[in-house]
Amino acid sequence: MMKKVKKILISQPRPVIGRNPYTDMETDFGVQCDFHQLIKVEGIGVREFRDQHIYLEDYTAVIVNSRLGIDHYFRMADEMRFTVPETMHYYCISEAVGNYLQKYIQYRKRKVFAAENNRFEDLLPAMHRRPQEKYLMVVSDVHNDDTMKMFADNNIMVKPAVMYRTVATEWPKDKEFDYDMIVLFTPSGVAALQKNFPDWQQGDCAGTVCRPLQCLCYCQCALPDSARTTRQRKDAQQLCFCPRTIRPCASS
Repeated sequence: MMKKVKKILISQPRPVIGRNPYTDMETDFGVQCDFHQLIKVEGIGVREFRDQHIYLEDYTAVIVNSRLGIDHYFRMADEMRFTVPETMHYYCISEAVGNYLQKYIQYRKRKVFAAENNRFEDLLPAMHRRPQEKYLMVVSDVHNDDTMKMFADNNIMVKPAVMYRTVATEWPKDKEFDYDMIVLFTPSGVAALQKNFPDWQQGDCAGTVCRPLQCLCYCQCALPDSARTTRQRKDAQQLCFCPRTIRPCASS
């Protein structure tokens, strides 16, 4: 039986804009959410990028899966003294990521393509209509090869370009680590937790790797049945993702 959750570590910065799932948790369930990044992102330097033997001018299209990828693409272009042509096409994992391009370019629908359901598979029709494109995908040092395989299986050749890496941050020595639940969002976060606390044992502490909106549902899993509605239990069962390395959630 999982113990009652009172204190939760969210391994991301506290949201700064408006209402979010974490404030809902704190208000609705009386839990305390602490925010602390376990990982940080560092851009790789020009010399390290050149070691990949990638030349930005060889590509007519850029694939990005996050705003971070956009930032580092244009950072690298600037450091390489490469002027991104107005004819460059951009293939984005979502509309929100596509809209972020306005920070760097004049947005035009004919050169920005966004996946409708946050799946790169949704972009395949647009990519197949442009067989002449040469694709560069901005990735971190730890990236999902399944995406590259999906493109290759659909006869689309994509060159991954590592432009940034994730590294573990140090846990403050004067800060206690006494949480009933830890919410992680990436495999890098799991690795950072293990690096900071190599002798840590999960014990009664709940854990999950999830997308932000799943966090609320997972926390509902750890609450007693009396504190959950039927809909909350159903949502938790459908949305919680608990990998083998983390104890499965106690949904009923």
